[in-house]
Amino acid sequence: MFKRLHDWFDTTERRLRNSFGDDLSTPRTRRQAWWHFNLFDHAFLRILWTNFDEVAPGVYRSNHPGPQRLEKYKEMGIRSILNLRGVDGRSPWLFEKEACDELGMELKVAKIYARKPAKRKEILHLIDTMREMDKPFVMHCKSGADRAGFASVLYKAIIEGAPLEEARKHLSLRYIHTDWTETGIVDHIIDMYEQRNAQSPITMEEWFRTEYDHKEAAASFAARRAGKRAKAA
Repeated sequence: MFKRLHDWFDTTERRLRNSFGDDLSTPRTRRQAWWHFNLFDHAFLRILWTNFDEVAPGVYRSNHPGPQRLEKYKEMGIRSILNLRGVDGRSPWLFEKEACDELGMELKVAKIYARKPAKRKEILHLIDTMREMDKPFVMHCKSGADRAGFASVLYKAIIEGAPLEEARKHLSLRYIHTDWTETGIVDHIIDMYEQRNAQSPITMEEWFRTEYDHKEAAASFAARRAGKRAKAA
């Protein structure tokens, strides 16, 4: 019963969320999009809470910035933005694209995920994009916790060459990231690399380019979670 009720609320919320918020062309639809941005994307929570931090010189991470925060980033000297959420044509993307265009800030996209493993081509696109970004730049997802944390680990370890132990600090409660829920998939991917590297040395980038398999990551993560649940039962 509770599952059916939860599914009904989830379906209803999704339908409502997808029913508007995709148009900034008139005053009325812009107001609707602003309500969509604040209520369904929880932008009102990010007015004061930014989850902003430095990853490396000229590289920063944060949650999804609204237009006013993008103006502040511009004043700070930020030149480009890396969106890790993807392009869905809804209010978060529309307001970000509009603001970046008006401010003259480069906006690039490298979509990854918080609750499922990204495919090899998606991770390689992320690595290549981060390497090519015009600095200073800010990378962001929605909350700045999971996808931004994973991307920050990759930047530190692959591009900066930092020890993985140091890089992994970007996946922590400091950023409201947890590894005991579905978002632990991003930690699991890093664990997979560490286990492989312990067998015979291989760089993280080479592993992603030649051996990483998102289906294997999904299956082994599901098995690990099932094992933990069985032990707790």
